Parts: sequence; structure tokens; C-alpha cells
Amino acid sequence: AFQVSISLVSLPRPHGKSFAHRSELKQAKRIVVKLGSAVVTRGDECGLALGRLASIVEQVAMLQNQGREMMIVTSGAVAFGKQRLRHEILLSQSVRQALHSGQNQLKDMSVPVLEARACAAAGQSGLMALYEAMFTQYSICTAQILVTNLDFHDEQKRRNLNSTLHELLRMNIVPIINTNDAVVPPPVPNSDLQGVNVISIKDNDSLAARLAVEMKVDLLIALSDVQGLYDSPPGTDDAKLIDIFYPGDQQSITYGTKSRVGIGGMEAKVKAALWALQGGTSVIIANGTDPKVTGHVITDIVEGKKVGTFFSEVKPAGPTVEQQTEMARHAGRTLASLLPEQRAEIICCLAELLIEKKEEILNANKKDMELATTLGRLSQPLINRLSLSTAKLNSLAIGLRQLAVSSRNSVGRVLRRTRVANNLELEQITVPIGVLLVIFESRPDCLPQVSALAIASGNALLLKGGKEASNTNKILHQLTQEALSIHGVADAIQLVSTREEVEDLCRLDKMIDLIIPRGSSQLVREIQRAAKGIPVLGHSEGICHVYIDSDASIDKALDIVKDSKCDYPAACNAMETLLIHRDLLRTPVFDQIIDMLRTEQVKIHAGPRFASYLTFSPSEVKSLRTEYGDLECCIEVVDSMQEAVDHIHKYGSSHTDVIVTENEETAEQFLQQVDSACVFWNSSSRFADGYRFGLGAEVGISTARIHARGPVGLEGLLTTKWVLRGEGHTVADFSEQGSMKYLHENIPVPQGSFN
Repeated sequence: AFQVSISLVSLPRPHGKSFAHRSELKQAKRIVVKLGSAVVTRGDECGLALGRLASIVEQVAMLQNQGREMMIVTSGAVAFGKQRLRHEILLSQSVRQALHSGQNQLKDMSVPVLEARACAAAGQSGLMALYEAMFTQYSICTAQILVTNLDFHDEQKRRNLNSTLHELLRMNIVPIINTNDAVVPPPVPNSDLQGVNVISIKDNDSLAARLAVEMKVDLLIALSDVQGLYDSPPGTDDAKLIDIFYPGDQQSITYGTKSRVGIGGMEAKVKAALWALQGGTSVIIANGTDPKVTGHVITDIVEGKKVGTFFSEVKPAGPTVEQQTEMARHAGRTLASLLPEQRAEIICCLAELLIEKKEEILNANKKDMELATTLGRLSQPLINRLSLSTAKLNSLAIGLRQLAVSSRNSVGRVLRRTRVANNLELEQITVPIGVLLVIFESRPDCLPQVSALAIASGNALLLKGGKEASNTNKILHQLTQEALSIHGVADAIQLVSTREEVEDLCRLDKMIDLIIPRGSSQLVREIQRAAKGIPVLGHSEGICHVYIDSDASIDKALDIVKDSKCDYPAACNAMETLLIHRDLLRTPVFDQIIDMLRTEQVKIHAGPRFASYLTFSPSEVKSLRTEYGDLECCIEVVDSMQEAVDHIHKYGSSHTDVIVTENEETAEQFLQQVDSACVFWNSSSRFADGYRFGLGAEVGISTARIHARGPVGLEGLLTTKWVLRGEGHTVADFSEQGSMKYLHENIPVPQGSFN
């Protein structure tokens, strides 16, 4: 078989360093895509996987048209040729048998073993014609290059090959390279190459690696029929996909059998990848056969997404995010097994540390604020959220102490007890959810809040903060781990500091049980789209309304509108739309509200109906479904309370909505009809907060309709399990012929009962 002997070929001087991180792959200019035999061939090993090949061609064409230089190292000539020769042989046999033996003998026809070189000779032209036809659809020209081992050992041939490839790339042509299987020696006998239905495909792994180094390629993408490199054979119980593989890690790998076709195997791929890496080419081994990802696997890799196994020479200083998750889960189980008083002690310790270390915290926050202001990348609302103060830290500490008290009544609480039958009792008890992932932007005060809630509920926690708050997050996480260490569970809360993309974190569906986003509506929507297999708790927008009814008190209306909009306009519970009853237009109530908003420098946008009443109106609103997050709001006019409710249902986000009225009947109708997580009467929308509700802290406000809704505190981070205690009971005991009967008697549960 064709093989470039890595040990014998002298390594050229490296053309440069390989990329250290996946995020840098976007910079790759020259790329080789190696298509393994299992990717190119059909499952029956006879013929090509045309749909799969078409999607790969589309991605290569897209990258080529972006200005990159693309090359393909492909298998498939033998498979394509085998299909053609088989058809010819069957056709020939059928004609002969029809002439000599009659139609009744056709069923006995058999296909002889086909010699691989003959198959390659018959299939190579057809394979190239197929590539050419596919790339023509994208106005891209291709060129065929067939090589043998001698082309790399003969210096003149090697230089000619190099020159040809460079000239093709210069002319924006995609070279399609394959071994000249029609003339290479036969493969070494191997058990997986025996039999009629198996194709002998040559090893293109070392060819791709050799070409990558020879052509000073930035990235080599090796597509196979597995997700990447595993630490043990794929399919075994403990096999784990390796995200990043480093030189020297070979001893930790146990290789399995080779694929259904091909003679390279994973061990050959790893050796070739490491050789290319030494030569300055980054390498990724990924799955090119999975129908869920084939259509975007190549472009995802180039965009830096976590796909397959990335070969890197730069080992990170700390653990990978997968290792952090495992550490958190392990320590989280210990945390959940602590006594409620011990978890409360950890939270109180964290509260004390926030006050004791406030100077260090504020200094770190000052660095983040100065950097954010200098770079100018953050909007004013985000800078406001980034800022910490002594008052904020004091408020955090108070909330944490409040939470510590309520945490004593959390994990292991008995919710229900049932006597199923004599000596058979069932309990429903509260338990932690598992591993939480909280992703937050700008708000470092979120870190101690959600950490305390995770501790109180016995959950492991992964935190991913924005880089704009990295200094503040780092010191707050250190203090959190210091508090956790008093009971030996410091690893239960981990801060992800690697270059993990949010989308990649959302794919850890086998490791993370719940995602809680804290940030902009755009962030929340992105996470909800990316988290296919993990539940997401949160709200995408905070479009909160305050409705001023015709029976409203002027003083209450002024205070509530001012507080709802101006107290903290960047908050998700700040008012964004002010609805005013039509009867209040051109009255002192309306005039005073407008004057107050102008005094507070609130920019007013007029809704369509409000604008129609004015000769000179403020700028008309672009959308009635806008979250400003700043000193801006929309004002719209409605004819009645019912119209206000309809407006809220149409344009709101089911977060928090308020009515200001002295009419109790109107207020109660509003409270019952508005389908939002929080609905208030004569009180500011800013009360929609876990601390103000007495929850101590919150992980966020959920507008979902299942599990938890509104400010989510301790209760929202617990789930339940059922515990059944019997004495050898079986279901057969309760059949018609059995001796036992179901009782299903509810047993009173005293308040504060714990399992």
C-alpha cells in the first residue's frame, strides 16, 4: 500500500508555529481536507456517498470563495471503480447465461474478487469527473494530481509536485490529490481486507500530512467515520472524546480496530497528525459521515467551534472545561451530602469575605472598569452593570445571610409521604438538579449570588463570565472557593477561564444539567438556540409595562413610573413601555408624568396612537417590542384596562407588568388576566427581584411556564426524587391472584421534615 514512511522522510524546516487555540483557526489561509475512505464510500462499500460528498464540496467551495486556498486529498477511486466493474461483470455474465443456460440460471451468478488496482484504474476518471461536475456548480475549477511514494523520495519529482501545486493555487484552482492506486504495490495482507465485499483503500493519512508540511499548510482537516480521537476504543463504556491532543499523550490512548474500509486506522492518523503538527500545520480529526453535522463540519472547524479532536503543541495551564465539569460534579455530590447547617456556614463565610475583602474586590473591579472605558466596546448600560460599590457588596452580603437561613430547609426536604401498602412507604424529597452552567455578561455581582444559591441547593456550578469582568470575577471566585474549602468542597464551583465559546459549552449535554443565562436578550437567544439537549432557564427580554389607569392616584403614578424607569434603567425589571389611559391625556396627571420624565432626562419614544394625538410628537417608536436598557421608554395610549392587557400580551415578554389604579375591581382583573411571571398593583416593577422577594438571592428571572417562573431562588434549583421503602414487596403481590391490596394513604408530613 502507498505509505509515506514518516520515520524515513526528513522533516523540512517548520514553516511556522501551528495555531495554539481553536479560535485562531479562523486565520487559516491554506487548508487541506483529507477525505477518508469511510467518508467517501457508501455503507455497502460499493460506490460513492454522493449526498455526503456534495455537502463537503459545497463547504470547500464556500471557503475557497472566501479567498482561502483549498486542497483535497481523497479516497474513493477503488470504490467507484468496483461499482463500475461489478456492473460490467454482472451484465456480461447475464448475457452469456441468457444465451447458454436460460433465464432460470441468472440467480446463481456470483461476482469474482476484484483486484484493487484494476478497480482504481476504472474508477479514477469517474471520481474526478464527479468532483469536477460538483465544483463547477460553484464556478470553481479543479485539477487532478495522482502521486506515488517515489514522488516524494525523488528530489526532482518532489520539486515538480511542489511547483505544480503552488501554480494551481495561484490560479485559484482546487487540487484534488489521490494516490495512483492503479500502479502502487498490492496492500500488505490483513484480516480486515479479506472477502468479496471489502474494498482495499490505500492510506491517505500520511499523504495528507506530507503534503500539508510540504506546502506549508495552515490547517489539515482529516475527516473519518468517528467523532475524533478517543482515549479508548469508541463504543466502549468509558470511552471519552479527546477535545485537545498534545504530543506526548500517546501513552494514554488505547487504539481499537480499523474502520470498515481503509488500512490506515486511528493509530496511523494520530502519527500522521503529530508529524504534520511538528511541521507547523494544525490538525483536526473529525467525523465526516454523521448526517447531523456533515453539512457544516468543515466550516464549523474553520470557525473555531469545538468539533472533533484538535492537535495542539500548547498545553493550557489549567484543566479543560470537561475536567472542570467532572471535578465540579464530584465535589457537588459531597456538597449535597453536607448537613444544611454546614452549607449555611459556607454561605455565611462567603458573606463575611465580601465585606472583609471589599478593597481587593473594588480594586479588581476598578481595573475592569478602566479597561472597559479605554477600549470603548461596552455600552453605558453594560458599564453600569459592570460597576461594583461598597453599597452593592453590603447588599450582597445581607442577601447571602438571608439565603443561609432559608438554605436549612432545602435539600432532602420531604414534600409528600404515601403509604402505598402495608409496610410499603413512598416519599417524595427535594434533591439538587446536578451541574449548573451559569453564563453571565458584565455583572460580577452575579457570581456570589448564584454561587450561594448553588451551595444552598447542593448543586455543582460552572461559571462563564464575560472577559470584561475577568479581574473582578477572578477575585470573587477565589473568595467563593475559600468559603467552600472550610468543608472540603472547593471544587464544587468552577470558573471557566479557557477560551471556550458559549456555543461549545452548550453542547456538553452529557455533563451539564441546566443552563442559566444572565445577560442581554441576544445572549439568551443565542444560548437557547445552541443548547439543543440542555434545558435553559431564563428570559430572552425584559419588556416591562406600567399601565396608568383612569382611576390612578397622581402621587402613586409619579413615584412608580420614576422608580420603575429611573432607579436602575439597565435592569431587566425596569419599565420599557408606559401605557396611559386615553382619559388622562391633557390632564395634570399626564403633564406631571411627562415633566418628571424630562427632568430625569428620559428620552421618550411615541407609540403610534400616542403620536396621533400630538401636533409635535417625540420620535415615533420603531418597535413596540423594544428593551432599551437605558434612560429611554415608549409611551402609548390605550382605551381601557382590557386594551392594556391585550397590548401587554402582544408586545410584552411575560416578565413584569404593573397597574396603577385605585379601583380594586380593575386591579384584580388586571392581576388575573395578565399572563406574566410577575404582575403588580400599585408597586414598582423593580420589586421583581429575588432579594426583594425574600429569596435571599436569585439566579435570574424566568419567563418559562414550566419548572420555575419569576425570580428563581433556592426552590427553583431543586428537583425531586421518589424513595420507596419496602420489605420484599413485588408487583405480583398486588395482582388478582396476589395477597396484597394498594392503600395509597397520604401520611401527614410535619413542617420541616427531612429525609
